[in-house]
Amino acid sequence: MLLAVLSGFLLAIVAPALHRISGRYIGWVLAILPATLTAYFASLIPDVQANGSMVLEYAWLPGLGINLNFLVDGLSLVFALLISGIGTFILIYAGSYLAGHRYLARFFVIMLSFMASMLGLVLSDNLITLFVFWELTSITSYMLIGFNHEDMEARKCALQGLFVTVAGGLALMAGLVLLAIISGSYSLSEILASDMAIHEHAFYTAAVICILAGTFTKSAQVPFHFWLPNAMAAPTPVSAFLHSATMVKAGVYLMARLNPSLGEGELWSQALMLFGAATMFTGAYLAFSSTGIKKVLAYSTIMALGTLTMLIGVGTELALTAFICFLVAHSLYKGALFMIAGALDHETGTKDITLMGGLKKTMPVTAAIACLAALSLAGLPPLFGFIAKELLFESLLDSPLWSAGLTTAAVAAAVLIVGVAGLVAIKPFFGRVGNTPKTPHEAPLGMLVGPAVLSLTALVFGLAPFLPEGALLRSAVGAVNGSPVDTYLALWHGVNVPLILSVGSLVLGLSLLSSWNRLQPALFAINTSAARFGPETGYFRFMEGITVVAAWQTRVLQNGVLGLYLLLLVAVTFGLTGYTLLTHHGINLTLDLTDSHFYEWGIALLLIAAAVFASATHSRLGSVASMGVLGFGVALTFILFSAPDLGITQLLVETLTVILLVLVLFKLPEFVNLSSPFERYRDLAVATFAGVVMTLLILAALDVQYFESISSYYIENSAPLAYGRNIVNVILVDFRALDTLGEIFVLSLAALGVLSMIKLKAEDQHKP
Repeated sequence: MLLAVLSGFLLAIVAPALHRISGRYIGWVLAILPATLTAYFASLIPDVQANGSMVLEYAWLPGLGINLNFLVDGLSLVFALLISGIGTFILIYAGSYLAGHRYLARFFVIMLSFMASMLGLVLSDNLITLFVFWELTSITSYMLIGFNHEDMEARKCALQGLFVTVAGGLALMAGLVLLAIISGSYSLSEILASDMAIHEHAFYTAAVICILAGTFTKSAQVPFHFWLPNAMAAPTPVSAFLHSATMVKAGVYLMARLNPSLGEGELWSQALMLFGAATMFTGAYLAFSSTGIKKVLAYSTIMALGTLTMLIGVGTELALTAFICFLVAHSLYKGALFMIAGALDHETGTKDITLMGGLKKTMPVTAAIACLAALSLAGLPPLFGFIAKELLFESLLDSPLWSAGLTTAAVAAAVLIVGVAGLVAIKPFFGRVGNTPKTPHEAPLGMLVGPAVLSLTALVFGLAPFLPEGALLRSAVGAVNGSPVDTYLALWHGVNVPLILSVGSLVLGLSLLSSWNRLQPALFAINTSAARFGPETGYFRFMEGITVVAAWQTRVLQNGVLGLYLLLLVAVTFGLTGYTLLTHHGINLTLDLTDSHFYEWGIALLLIAAAVFASATHSRLGSVASMGVLGFGVALTFILFSAPDLGITQLLVETLTVILLVLVLFKLPEFVNLSSPFERYRDLAVATFAGVVMTLLILAALDVQYFESISSYYIENSAPLAYGRNIVNVILVDFRALDTLGEIFVLSLAALGVLSMIKLKAEDQHKP
């Protein structure tokens, strides 16, 4: 399993070399890996059917309890098969679609890394490794969206997607950590198997909010949906893969994965139903009101993501069955339709539906595949999309909460999506021949094999739904539910309310489609007006606000004045230290001054007076001299407390420092500007505050002793073991001999450096 997950990264390393060897067949060559992975994951289906789930363990950071564990069950296998199976056709398609592109090798490197990251995400059992792969999908998708890096619009859209998903990723990281704290484990399998009532924990609300922030941004839920259509700046193979099996499905996967543990709380279910329903309707409306074929498909993906989120929130066995079926159906028809959209763009030179028409004569195979996939999008029999749509309506009618509202929203979205399916299948291929920039002709085999296989798979699954149900879908539903579920999928359930709703949505959708040309100007005006107050406008204003704040922060805090840098550093450091000291220790210090002597107070007052004079005087020499007095006072303190060697060292160093400073100051010009009174009082306040905090910190530290003092050991053993009565010298020379040796070595290196500089200077002076 480890090799299966990491194989995409390994192949990415050699992809450029393979491109040079295989040339225009590079897509077919690279597709061997995901095809092999598809076969491998399919071979695990019998084990999952027999055992329910398996955890495959590989040690990574055992000291930190972090392992590369992989959880294989129905849910992870469904996603793994979609990623590797659709990825096979995406690589073949990309080799044909981008044939001759000068950066094709680079594209495959990123695409393979993206595929491997997504596989790692859906198979990871450890929350830490899951988050690592989660962020890798954000980074690689950023590279893919901005693949045409010479296009400023592509770079802008890539950054937008990165900012939104990574911001959500930070929230997700906090949520996963909180979940681990609540459950006491970072293992998904252990969390899911636990009987703990997570929804009753004090951290439950915070964990759910953080996790949903991460999943909603990743899966483009309202109000974060705006980044996904802009991601269409990526090449079409990226869009097809991103929308059908990867990236945007990552958030849906994580919500489904955590549903057994978090779904017992009302916050989880109600948030998913509310945001999912809003996203479903918003995506359907924006898809119907768009004209670019990739935009239409992108917004219909938002509709599907909202539907999937809503079904997880409903949480009944029937709703979770509908979730898995809708997930598979959407992956099949959306992958096919995006590749068809790329073929239309590639062969006609335009993405605008209004310029297309009558292409069935010149692109008959493409037209047949597009119609088959569009039927599944519209939810018509005998495609698998029809079964998913019927289950959707049935589960919402039986929803324990908000049944009428959710059903109404779903029917309205279905009506609009029927119109969208007509736009994709009827508008480009039937009717009057359009005036396209390029003379259209049939797409090459590499661009048709993928959508053909996916569309035919949707047809087979629709005619024989027991095949996917018995193989894997029932296990996947059980994984999302947290316990086994009895499912029954059939193409025909008789005349019932879901069927009536399906027929009604079909009739109304076709009616809307017939009025599309007349409605388009009004829809365009509405969208333009609403965009001024929409979430994307808020995003741009937020980014502008960050720029304004950054400019202000640079102007005020990073203005090149070294003294201000030091002031802020001291203020923030001691402010945080003082706050921590106050909240954890309190001002509860006891000072015993009964043993103090008058000369000790005299030294203390001398130190204070020297520090005040050094700060207040306008004379640089006077300031240096008072600092010397301060150093000599410290030396007296050492001597008073029986450390004459330290006192002598301090005297020598302080004397040398004062002499050097005086010699340097003679060479420096006089002060031109002195600090203003406000600046001096400000600096005094910060300095006083830092001194008080440091004093309190030292006094507090004296009251804390975690281990027995080792001073008695040195007192008892200095003479018998080291034959020395000066304890400090004995410690330096004997007990800490390696420390002293290291210091001597450093001083020797410094001396050699100084000597070499002196010799070089002398040689330069003697040169002619």
